[in-house]
Amino acid sequence: MKYCDECGHELIEKPCGIDGTMPYCEHCQKFKFPMFNSAISAIIFNPQKDKVLLIQQYGQVDYILVAGYINKGENAKETLIREIQEEVNLKVVDYMYNDNEYYAKTNTLMHNYIAVVDSEDFHLTNEVDHAKWIPIDEVFNVMKQGSLAQSFVKRYLEKRG
Repeated sequence: MKYCDECGHELIEKPCGIDGTMPYCEHCQKFKFPMFNSAISAIIFNPQKDKVLLIQQYGQVDYILVAGYINKGENAKETLIREIQEEVNLKVVDYMYNDNEYYAKTNTLMHNYIAVVDSEDFHLTNEVDHAKWIPIDEVFNVMKQGSLAQSFVKRYLEKRG
């Protein structure tokens, strides 16, 4: 952050106790702590928990997880349920938290969930180009190598054993 989000003045670096050096607005006389986005992503399992639903979006060829930003006033659980409903029109019947990671490319803290849906009968909205149920043992063959989505799936499978 280079400029104050309130007045627009250029920020300086100033010591801030145990937090170390932080951006500071001399005009507002306030420290400006880092701001970032929060979002969810979901490893969506079918009711039998043997397939994962992956999607393609925005003309990209890579398969990814359903994901979306947490809106102001919304919690992560609400976002999880809303995003799955909005993108693939499926109902979440069970979920659990998997892991999180900061994604620098979009300045976003990603919260990853495991979600089980009520059926395999998805219906795409205009937010998704294509979706496909992939057997769990084939997921890594279609996901982008080294992607954050692949990392979340790997972490979950390692925990599961």
